[in-house]
Amino acid sequence: MLGIDRVEEGAMRWLEQLRASLEPYPWAYTLLVLSALLLLAALANFATRRILLRGLRRMLGLLARHEGREEPYRLKVVPRLANVVPALVIAAGIDWVPGMPEPVITFVHGACKAWIVLTVAMALAHVLDALNSVYERRHDARDKPIKGYLQVAKIAIFVLAGLSIVATLAGVRVLHLVTGLGAATAVLMLVFQDTILSFVASVQISSDGRVRVGDWIEMPSENADGDVVDIALHTVTVQNWDKTVTTIPTKKLISESFRNWRGMHESGGRRIKRALYLDQSSVRFLDAGERAALKRFVLLREYLEAKEQELDEWNAGLGADGALPVNARRVTNLGTLRAYIERYLRHHPGIHQGMSLMVRHLQPAANGLPLEIYCFSNDTRWAVYEGIQADIFDHLLAILPEFGLRVFQEPAGADFRALLAAGAPPAAEPPAG
Repeated sequence: MLGIDRVEEGAMRWLEQLRASLEPYPWAYTLLVLSALLLLAALANFATRRILLRGLRRMLGLLARHEGREEPYRLKVVPRLANVVPALVIAAGIDWVPGMPEPVITFVHGACKAWIVLTVAMALAHVLDALNSVYERRHDARDKPIKGYLQVAKIAIFVLAGLSIVATLAGVRVLHLVTGLGAATAVLMLVFQDTILSFVASVQISSDGRVRVGDWIEMPSENADGDVVDIALHTVTVQNWDKTVTTIPTKKLISESFRNWRGMHESGGRRIKRALYLDQSSVRFLDAGERAALKRFVLLREYLEAKEQELDEWNAGLGADGALPVNARRVTNLGTLRAYIERYLRHHPGIHQGMSLMVRHLQPAANGLPLEIYCFSNDTRWAVYEGIQADIFDHLLAILPEFGLRVFQEPAGADFRALLAAGAPPAAEPPAG
């Protein structure tokens, strides 16, 4: 005890000597003590974050490993609450700073209280996010989502926090502030209706990231199809591909549907979905000679050999009935074409092999049998994408005759003239004499 008293006595004597030496400079001692207070707040924040938070994270990690889980804990609530510590230190120590004007002390107390309220509100918002994340792990979470209710709760928390902050800084009670706002709400809603709706839309857009500058969006109702170049309070500006500019009211981006192509760019693949329309009358079975000729294709050789073995085993199982063509399974030119296209796409350097790839029939119609190619290019740039797509269909249109198939095409005027010319009787010879 005597040692502690001596330390305190020495510290007080040193402070008195320091104050006496700084008397010619009235604000020097005040600034020195204020700097010491700020340093103490920074040290308190450092200790809270580096020591307590690290220890808590390590303890939770040990619990996770003990339970057989390797999922890291994302502690967003504790770092937010750690910001309360320096505010408490400053609020408690500002009264001890000598020479500090009373209005400044009052303002600092109010600012610290407002910061604490904001910090607690943000921590509660992270608690709700964590609650939603835990709830979404349930098997029935998709059928009964709670995200909308939690968003309403977050809005209520921030509204109450905002009212509390304004009341604290203004030096009035929250109840009086709410009463005054209630009287002015009707007038504000009438005069600033569009501004309020646009502000809410801007906050929601920025919070969920549904639209960002540089995104390619498509909104047919507003004739918008291009890149977002500016996001303001009331409007979102889109530069269309024809270099025209469309302005979309910000509130419409949360009330109407639109398409954002950002996911396509981020995935690294752009969808190719186009069909070849084939003449159904050209679909037929392949004989042995045609199958042998198609084995010249490296992409088809393994397929045809495996297919022939499969069909021979199937037909052999039918016994004598398998010798009849109506009972036997045979290779068709259309099925062989589908196998060729799929293998061609699997080996194409411009196709993304990690995404969906298929060749399928669609419903036959009056304009032929659609054979659809569904895949993704590995380059999302527009010009490169169109080049890859054109290269694929150039090749397929040129290779069709090898399979005995024809593209369906409605007859044109030249076709009718050729048909009439071929069927017209020869011109009569003029009579002699």
